[in-house]
Amino acid sequence: MAQLIVLGVADRDTAEQALDIASDLNRRELLQLEDAAYAYKDHKGRPRIHQTVNLTGYGAAGGALWGTLIGLLFLNPLLGLAVGAGAGAVAGRLTDIGIDDDMIREIGSELRQGRAAVFLLSSDATIDRVVEAFRPLDPTVIQTNLSRDTEQELVEALRS
Repeated sequence: MAQLIVLGVADRDTAEQALDIASDLNRRELLQLEDAAYAYKDHKGRPRIHQTVNLTGYGAAGGALWGTLIGLLFLNPLLGLAVGAGAGAVAGRLTDIGIDDDMIREIGSELRQGRAAVFLLSSDATIDRVVEAFRPLDPTVIQTNLSRDTEQELVEALRS
């Protein structure tokens, strides 16, 4: 089962640093990251979201590939490319996998000015190494889907 952990951090720069740490842990196979994002409030107080997976881009690329192949069958690869890329982009935009966008927006809108929230969805983690990597950011646990006991252990581990 995938674990969702939402951490509160000082600001947008710290949130970006947290995503860099998560990416590094993922590369080192200490964290099996499925999705990640962060939310913050801009200088006008509007919530902003940065997601690591751009489904529109992936959809457009996949659609362009299939459209070109289909276009080759009908001797018009440019038309197939254009139609396929457009259809793929729309499909990618409408697909919602990973972290729920509504939850990101909701938590983002509740943030205090200048603060940020980091959303990490993972299927597996080497807990002690992950906690050790995030501790210098001084995060607070906002929300998880962990059991109460496990969540409390995480909170205590991040404070140490």
